[in-house]
This record gives sequence, C-alpha cells and structure tokens, in this order.
Amino acid sequence: MHVKTLKQTYRGIQIAEIQGSEKGKGEFHMAKVRDYHKLALDIIDVVGGQKNIVNATRCATRLRLVLKETPEGAKEKVSALAGVITVVENNGQFQVVIGTHVGEVYDSVAEALHLDASAQEIEQPKQNIVNRIIATMSAVFAPFVYILAAAGLLQGALILITMAAPSFAETGTYEVLNFMSWTPFTFLPIFIAITASKHFKCNTYIAILCCCALVNQSWADIAARIADGDVVRFLGVKLSETTYTSTVLPPLLLVWVLSYLEHFIEKKLPDAAKPLLTPLICFVVMVPATIMVIGPASAITANAIANGYNALVAFAPALAGAIIGGLWQVVVIFGVHWGITPVVLANFDMNGCDTFQAFQTIAVVAQVAAAFGVFIKSRNKEFKGVALSAGVTGIFGITEPTIYGVTLRLKKPFICGCAGGAVGAVVMSFFHSAYYAYAGLPGLLTIVNAISKDAPMSFIGEALACVIAFVITIVAIQIVGFDDPVDEAEESEEETKKITGTEMLSGEKQEQKEQTAEIKKIESPLAGTVIPLSEVHDEVFASEMMGKGCAVIPEEGKVYAPFDGKVVGLLDSHHAVGMESTDGVEILIHVGMDTVKLNGRCFTIHVEEGEQVKKGQLLLEFDIPGIKEAGYEVTTPIVVTNSDEFNDVEMKAEGQVTVGVELLELS
Repeated sequence: MHVKTLKQTYRGIQIAEIQGSEKGKGEFHMAKVRDYHKLALDIIDVVGGQKNIVNATRCATRLRLVLKETPEGAKEKVSALAGVITVVENNGQFQVVIGTHVGEVYDSVAEALHLDASAQEIEQPKQNIVNRIIATMSAVFAPFVYILAAAGLLQGALILITMAAPSFAETGTYEVLNFMSWTPFTFLPIFIAITASKHFKCNTYIAILCCCALVNQSWADIAARIADGDVVRFLGVKLSETTYTSTVLPPLLLVWVLSYLEHFIEKKLPDAAKPLLTPLICFVVMVPATIMVIGPASAITANAIANGYNALVAFAPALAGAIIGGLWQVVVIFGVHWGITPVVLANFDMNGCDTFQAFQTIAVVAQVAAAFGVFIKSRNKEFKGVALSAGVTGIFGITEPTIYGVTLRLKKPFICGCAGGAVGAVVMSFFHSAYYAYAGLPGLLTIVNAISKDAPMSFIGEALACVIAFVITIVAIQIVGFDDPVDEAEESEEETKKITGTEMLSGEKQEQKEQTAEIKKIESPLAGTVIPLSEVHDEVFASEMMGKGCAVIPEEGKVYAPFDGKVVGLLDSHHAVGMESTDGVEILIHVGMDTVKLNGRCFTIHVEEGEQVKKGQLLLEFDIPGIKEAGYEVTTPIVVTNSDEFNDVEMKAEGQVTVGVELLELS
C-alpha cells in the first residue's frame, strides 16, 4: 500500500488524510479484487473520452491507446489510478502498463469504444513512418504472442525429452506433438490476417480467405516444382518459389493493401452487389498480386534485414551481445520491442535458429535477478514482497512489472540489470549460442530452446551466460545499493500521529489510558448496516491503521453528531469530519472510499471547524445515488483515532442500526 497525502487543516496543524492505494505495486499484493471495468472507464474519461481515442490495442501487459491529442496532465492522472503500474508515451501511443490483468481492462475498453465497428471512419493522428511501423507490429503480434509462446514451450519440452530418450523421436506420440508445436508457425499468416485486419480496418474474413490461399498446400507444391526448375506463369508473369508458411511481411502487406482495395471497391459498387462482389474482387486481385509482387519483394526485404543482423553477429558477436543484452530492456520500456519480431521469424525460416532471442533471454534474466537483488537488500517488508512477486513474474518472460514496479523505480537496480545482461550476453557470444525453437516470451523457462544436437555448446553457453548475468546483477546491487523506500507501516504511523495529534511520550500515553479507563459509549452517527472495519475495501481502515472502530453502509445520506463535543477537523472535500467529545474521545467519520476525488460534489456540510455541537445535531449530508453513479463506495468508517489511549474499543451493534443506537464501547 502506498500512502498518499492530501494536505488539509485539522486541529490547527497541517495534516494528511491517508488513503490506500496500490500505486507503485502494479499487480502485486492487492487487498481486494480490482474493478477492472471501472478502471477502463476511468482511463477513457481521463484521456478525453471516446471521441479522443482513435484506436486501442493491448499486449501482454499494456493497454495501448492512439489518441487524437493527449490532454494536459493525462499521463500523471492515469498513472495515479489504482491498478495502473505506469504510463509510457511513445511512438504515437499512450501506453498504460497494467500487468497481467490488462486483458480484463482491454475487454471493457473495447466494449466501450465499439472497436469491432471496423467501418467507423476516424481521423488518424499524423505519425512518422517509424512510429507507424512499430505501432502496427505491436497491434498485430501482441494479441497472439502467448499462442506462439505456448508452442515454443512445447518445442522446448520435446527437445529435452528427445535428448534424454532419443528413441522417443521415433514414436507416433512424438510425431503428433511435434506437428502440433509447429502449427501456429505454419499458419502464422492466418493469425496475422485476423489482427492486421482489425488494425487496418478491413473485412477480417476476406483477409483470412486471402492468407489461407498463401498457406494452401497446393501453392507449396507449385513452389516446390519451381524450386526444382519448373517454370510456372500466371498471366504471363513468371512466378517465384516463395512460400508463405511462417512468414510475417507478406501477409501483413497483403492485408494493408487489401484495406485500401476493399474501401475503394465499397465506394464504387452498388449496395446490392457489395456482399458478393467485394470478397470476389479482393480475393482474385490480392492473392495473385501477393504471389507475383508483394510476397517476393517483402521476403527479400525481411531476409535482407535478418541477414544484416546476422552479419553483425558474425563480424562482432560480442558487440551484438553487449548491445542486445544491455539495452533490450530499455527498448521494452518504450514499448517498441515488437518491431524485432519479423527479424526473429525470418531467422527461423531461413536458418532454423535465431541468436537474437538467445541474447534477449540474458537481458530478461538479468532484470529478474535485479528484482531478487532488491528483495535481498531491501528492509522494507512490503516492498520486498513487491520485488519477489515481480521477480517470479519475470521468470515467465514478462518483465514490465519488474521494470516499472521495482528496478526502474529505484534506478540503480535497473542499471545493474542492464550491465549484468550485457556481460552475460557477451559471454554467451563466445559459445555461439542460438535458439532452435521460437520463444514467444524469452526468459528463464525458454533456455532449453538453445539445445541442439548439432551445436552442443549452445545450451552450455546460454545457461552459463544466464548464471553470470544473474550473479553479477545481484552482487552489483548489494554493492551499489539503492534508496530503499520508506517502510510504509512506519510512514502510516507517522501520518496517523499527525491526524490524531497523539504524538506523545509513552509515559504520557500510559497516564492518559489510566485517566480514560472508565467505559465510554459512542452512538451511531448514521443509519444503515454495521460491518467490521476488516470488511472495508481500503487497507488503511481495514488494518486499523487509523484506529479501531467499525463501518456503516448507509441507507440515508445524513451524518449526525454521535456525542456532545467539538468539530476538530473538516476536509475541504467535505467527505469526512473529525470530532472530539467533551470527555476526550476523538473520532473520524469518513463517508465513502476515495470520495475525496469528488472534490466536495455530492456533499453538503452543516457545521464549521471549531464549532461546539450537541449529540444528534446534523453534521453533513451526502448524495448516495450520486456517489455510486460516480463509481465510489459509500461505506462509512467510524474510527476512534486515539484508540491507543484506551484498553479496548468494542463494536456493540450488528446488522441494521438507526441513528442514536449504541455503536462502540471504549474501556
């Protein structure tokens, strides 16, 4: 829990109202299940509403928004929302890092924005060509990366099994599992057709139809004949031997061109003819165009890029390792890491292996080590838990929670992780390690993909590099250190002291307890249903950090004075009031959860700070439907803020209560 402070005046001093927040923790140690639908709506509202959102996509951990313009302060406001790890603005995208629950948020965003309405014409903001390419790669690959990752893990498992039991490769079981593991790569153009059609806003079924033709076995047979020397012509044009299983750029470019062709045809054809003629014309035009022009040209381009990278690895492997191992997580920070996918897949297609993912893995392992290094060195119990959770998540190749929740937040651990990744990758380069099976999410679990009978040192180099990166990073963090976050329990205690004004010597506290040993009673200030503080959806109140007491789920939006006394604290937002009885009992009546964000809306105050009031006097009114409509709870904690001056604070009421019923007993 992070303690957020809102400066107010209470008892004549500057104080801070404590509110529970998960900011800085991302997905870890949440006190309750998040309302991800509400979070989605809050994000939409902060970024300017539906009219300002051009498009929304997601990846493993991020909600990626394309905005017409970014409202002032939107980044800070969205970052402050509970459940959001951080916000990154890059490549024309407003990237909201949420973590593993991003899918739930995205589903609500997609529903609110009607993203399936592909026919909706929206003016796209201007972006440079690089940003557009990166945004496209992200939108296309992110939705099905886990599919590829799952298949990659199956391939890795088969490698291990066949290494341990070579005869297994001769069994039918192996045959079945092997062809299963290659299925998503064989039909990769179809996956691309689905996601690319949504990104480019064209008919998904037409896109699938065209890409199915590319992976049709009949075309593979024709391409094989051409490779053997046959000449095959289409409309007089000599065809090349290019095949399209496992390819990226040909289907991607096909769908891109298709989006323009389809829109052009739709404008020209009469409405009655569109359902039949649009798919026919698109199909007849796009498949031959791809086979004759788009496919060969894009294949040459992809192979050239991959060959350029491979040339660097061949010429200066240590340099390539240092760059990728040291800077890959920096690339992840800016969300542009999807741009490398075509290079990786081209390498597998051309060479049956890839070194980039092997280097990537070292960078990931180093950041995982950084999280564990923080866990070892930190003395903040809560932050240790965050670091441990982030490290475990990173084992599965998802490093955003590690980066944003721990290492980058502390800066030095992130740098140590980058340095450890660079050193480990350089060591790996001396063994010429590579991945022989695709890893959708490179990480510690995928190092088995470096196993090859033909390159026995590959796995040894990969494993050794991981160990070196891990050890160097952890040791560096122990030496370099970092600014350990303040223990939030201690911070909360100090803030509570400010609110209650009870900072006194232990002897004074004991004397006060003796003076207040007589039984005191507090009546209910409002009507509703009583619940224990432990059931309140706010960690500060539920943990009794503010003091002991109970809560009421109100049936009527009115708060009355529970005893004769003085109003000693009023917040500007009017959602809470502090009182002190004539016999020294101090209470805080806090209407709702996070209702401070309403800035006084839905609240009417009837007293002034310093005013003497009588039991039963109306203190404030609040609009229950209005608060709920704004998305906030109305559960109202009634807390004895100087609980430490009493031996016990006991809840005396259960179930339904009315104003004036005995609620708490202090002894």
